[in-house]
Amino acid sequence: MKTRDKILIQKYYLNVFNGIFLALGLMLLTFGLWLLFDRNNLFSELFSSGKNQLVAYISCILLGIGSVITFTSAVGFLGNVMENKCLLVTYMSFQILVFVTQMAVSVLIFMKKEEVHNQWNNRIDEVISEYGNESLAEQEPVWNILNAVQHNMECCGRYNVTQWERNKNKENSTQIPCSCTKSSLKKWFCDVPRDSTYSMGCEDYLNTWFENNVLILTAITISLLITQIFLITLTGQLCRDISKNNIWPNEL
Repeated sequence: MKTRDKILIQKYYLNVFNGIFLALGLMLLTFGLWLLFDRNNLFSELFSSGKNQLVAYISCILLGIGSVITFTSAVGFLGNVMENKCLLVTYMSFQILVFVTQMAVSVLIFMKKEEVHNQWNNRIDEVISEYGNESLAEQEPVWNILNAVQHNMECCGRYNVTQWERNKNKENSTQIPCSCTKSSLKKWFCDVPRDSTYSMGCEDYLNTWFENNVLILTAITISLLITQIFLITLTGQLCRDISKNNIWPNEL
């Protein structure tokens, strides 16, 4: 096979994998923007206020990696079309840099997953304790999301309805959130018999939501790492063949 034909095949596959790389990078950007700006997202509301800025840190990491991937893809596309070795070497260097960064972030996520999960449960318990406190009106968006979860999933509290006994903002100890019942009243608390409330806790649903989002992020990261291995290999081979073609353009 002529060197020129090999170059054309490599350029085709490089464009295909670079497109996949760009799509995955845009997914990371979208995920980061969703965490940062979606105010109907329980995780964002729980960790984007007060001293806990976990969502801001995660979003910045995702947005940073996603932006670098988008820029790197553009460099790779130009280098591929123009068969410019300088751009291709720059592209490969960025690929290696992003690969190492992603590996470090993946290890960090794996190490911190349980810690974040514990913070998640502790923060939900804290919200349940603060729920309905008139002096914490800024927390109402979080309470509204919690109400929506309890009402739609027909659950009450994180582990069960008895968790609401620790809430000190009720008019009397027998009250529970209206969202723990089939009531459509737009109040924080209702006076209803205990046997008419949802008895199951929301922990299973909340944990499933948390695990699913971690799984999506992990799947995107693994897909990126695999794609980058192909891209780094293809780019290196393409650079060698372009050099060979420039020296011996008529080589078979």
